[in-house]
Amino acid sequence: MDSFQEEKVIIVEGKSDKKRIQEVINEPIQIICTNGTISVTKLDELMEDIMDREVYILVDADESGDKLRKLFKREFPEAEHLYIDKMYREVASAPHQHIATVLLSANIDIHAQFL
Repeated sequence: MDSFQEEKVIIVEGKSDKKRIQEVINEPIQIICTNGTISVTKLDELMEDIMDREVYILVDADESGDKLRKLFKREFPEAEHLYIDKMYREVASAPHQHIATVLLSANIDIHAQFL
């Protein structure tokens, strides 16, 4: 098994969000899906796995995304929160260029075609 771990982690809500981000990024980053919610047990396991890494939270601009964001702000204040424009509401439906701009603001390498 490969012991290499990406230095950066992006936490998203769903698989379609993960797929959208993977299309834009140009560096090895672990993308973790919460599937909209996360239990306390799962959160504890996750936090143990991501300690000492750069963690970014990129969730939808809706009620479930806000709940998840509040949870991470409380339980993992070191994480950097990235925001999509509210007009897109969902990460998965935001244009590639918009996601690229958001990720670039966090010094995440993106494919040049999205600049």
